Amino acid sequence: MTTTQAVKKLGDTASVSVARLKSAWVPLKRILAFSPADDSIAPQKSLAVSLEKGGASVVYGSRFLSKITFKAVKKYFFEEGKYPQPEDLASSLTLAANEFGGIRSDISLNIPKAWTIIRTAEFPSTVKENLPDVVFYEIDRLTPFMPDESFFDFRILKEQDGRLTVLLMAAKAEMVAPYIKALGEHGFKVGSLTVDLSSIGTLCRYWNKGGDTLFVRVGEEGYEGALFIDGSVAQTISAAVPAPDREARINGVTAEIRAMMDAARDRAKNLQVVALFSDKDPSLKESVRSRLDFPLKILGETDLELKLHGAAEEVPYAAAGSLLESLWPGSKGLNLLKKGKYEIAKNPVALSVILILAIVTVGVFNVMAPVRLEKERLQSFNQQIDKKKKEVRKVEALKKEADSLKGEISTINNFKLENPFMLNLLKELTVILPKTTWLTRVRMTDSTVQIEGYSDSATSLLPKLEASPYLQKVEFASPTFRDRRMNADRFNIKMEIEGLKKAGSEGDKKEIKSGNEKK
Repeated sequence: MTTTQAVKKLGDTASVSVARLKSAWVPLKRILAFSPADDSIAPQKSLAVSLEKGGASVVYGSRFLSKITFKAVKKYFFEEGKYPQPEDLASSLTLAANEFGGIRSDISLNIPKAWTIIRTAEFPSTVKENLPDVVFYEIDRLTPFMPDESFFDFRILKEQDGRLTVLLMAAKAEMVAPYIKALGEHGFKVGSLTVDLSSIGTLCRYWNKGGDTLFVRVGEEGYEGALFIDGSVAQTISAAVPAPDREARINGVTAEIRAMMDAARDRAKNLQVVALFSDKDPSLKESVRSRLDFPLKILGETDLELKLHGAAEEVPYAAAGSLLESLWPGSKGLNLLKKGKYEIAKNPVALSVILILAIVTVGVFNVMAPVRLEKERLQSFNQQIDKKKKEVRKVEALKKEADSLKGEISTINNFKLENPFMLNLLKELTVILPKTTWLTRVRMTDSTVQIEGYSDSATSLLPKLEASPYLQKVEFASPTFRDRRMNADRFNIKMEIEGLKKAGSEGDKKEIKSGNEKK
């Protein structure tokens, strides 16, 4: 065997070994990266509420071991032809949550397609890493909304020839924010904001086992719909056709369905055509079905196997789809609250964590004995401390009370030291004024005194005040009047302080004393 042949054989052997290692690493990586909180097995509950003209629908469901169950449904009716007000919606959801068992988990709020803009846009592939920021700054160009005044989300549909094709959904914040605020005031946190057209597409995809869907909704005011490829909106249609023009609606719907079917033949898999008729004309659906040369499934006639439990007469398809978008890991619905920014969950290495915990447990057992002894000693110390705590609290309470009394005494002494003359003047007023007089207000400045109150005879007070050695220029500050309810004169008297220059602490005492003798 030559050297070249030996090197080649060694290289072939190495390549085979590397391939075997890679094939063995894939399942091992799945086991090590498996998380008990994985969406495929983690239990979860959710509420979804859908805004509709003339009412609102609430659906409650749960997921356990990948099985999604629709537990309850309620529908509330409001003014026909109008969407419910935020407070009405919040009150209805509160009633439904209480009936369902007091659920206050994150909820999904489903809004009408008419409130949103759905479109596709293209960007250079170079901005893929910063696409959320790029879309944010391009919102005002792509939609009629400003970036800070809108809720939006997007998904990359394809990347080809250096270009990104992006699906964008956006809604004006001022229309949705009042509902989020009202729900928050009732204890509900809106975790996701979805669009009814997209949610119904998710519902149809779930029913169709992941297949693609062409959905059309026909109402009295027109029709709208979308082509869903791989769970995302690939194309939308919308037209307003008045109810009397029945033939125009039929022709428009059938033409749009045929056009989207032709566009989807090469890229769709297991395509189902689904329609929802809210028009009261029962023959309209049959007219549309008869003009199509392929099967048309009609919601309400087709069993979606949802097994909804509740009092609603009709299945709330938008609310049910919104619930699926929050519970189904395979859903590709958009959440307009995210604005394109999603946290990348890190896969925990479950097996490695278990092994580490086992090692830590063994180590803990090795040090348990000394730790236990120290705990017993510590417990003994704590018991002794607890016995003394009551006595310490009593001492602290007495100390606080003493400090409080000291503070009050200090405040009184400071006031007496800083305002001795004012205290004497107040005392003089109590001596001079008769018992049939009472004051409602006393105002003192450095040179004046003004008193207000009631007396049997207001005029008799002037000479008494004028006779005081502390006061001079006594006069009424405003006219007096007789208060019939009080049966007394209402007075307002002002005067000047006479003895300021010669009043000392000893002189004040003498004057008060003479005043007392006079009284």
